[in-house]
Amino acid sequence: MEKAEAQGRNLREWARDVLLREAYGSTLAVGPDQIMTEIVALQLFLTNALSPVACGERMSAEQYQELMRNVKTNKHRAAREVVAQYAAENEEEKRHA
Repeated sequence: MEKAEAQGRNLREWARDVLLREAYGSTLAVGPDQIMTEIVALQLFLTNALSPVACGERMSAEQYQELMRNVKTNKHRAAREVVAQYAAENEEEKRHA
């Protein structure tokens, strides 16, 4: 249960993925958690890169490098927050169903 919580997932989802991975003998190099992390990283990058452009500003090479460092540093935390938000919304929907 701790591993599921650490990944921001409920026990049922986590157990299903473990069982499927074991059943198919697959050691995927990239799993759903990694894919979600990279999607969130892309969202962080685009949001922060396009905002100045939309305002008619230019980004210096130093600003771009800082943006890349920021995305790399924060993508895992941001992905966990997104997954936790979806899990909370799913639980809320279940309570009202």
